[in-house]
Amino acid sequence: MSEAAPVLPERPTSRWLILDGQGRVLLFHFVFRDGPLAGTAFWATPGGGADPGETYEDAARRELFEETGLTVADPGPQVGRVRVSFRLPDGRMADVDQRFFLLRTEAFDLSSAGWTEEEQGVLAGHRWWSVADIRASTETIWPEELADMLDGLD
Repeated sequence: MSEAAPVLPERPTSRWLILDGQGRVLLFHFVFRDGPLAGTAFWATPGGGADPGETYEDAARRELFEETGLTVADPGPQVGRVRVSFRLPDGRMADVDQRFFLLRTEAFDLSSAGWTEEEQGVLAGHRWWSVADIRASTETIWPEELADMLDGLD
């Protein structure tokens, strides 16, 4: 008799595809120097986990403001969904249900005023990436499907 695999805790997550006038997407560079993810570095879209009782839309609005300083009254429809299991910064594994929202904007001054202490410790930078840059990169970029997701947008 085989043992059932443990059920991972679910982590609802809202993420942003923020595109500038040239169609480039904003990505943050995460670099973990200590803790369970020490030595890990990757690029990812802005966003994060929903707080208890928070909808994906509520989390999207909050995360957008916290990580960029931008505000939107309505995040609009979800434009993508990626479900993946991965290790959280605290070391726990989770089943992460990521819902993506789209924001088209011109260049803006990103504000880090709303970053949490954890974000201040791991966010090493940001930059705007074209789909070609993403496809050509040898760096880790999450989600893995990002270039295809961007190609699929109107």
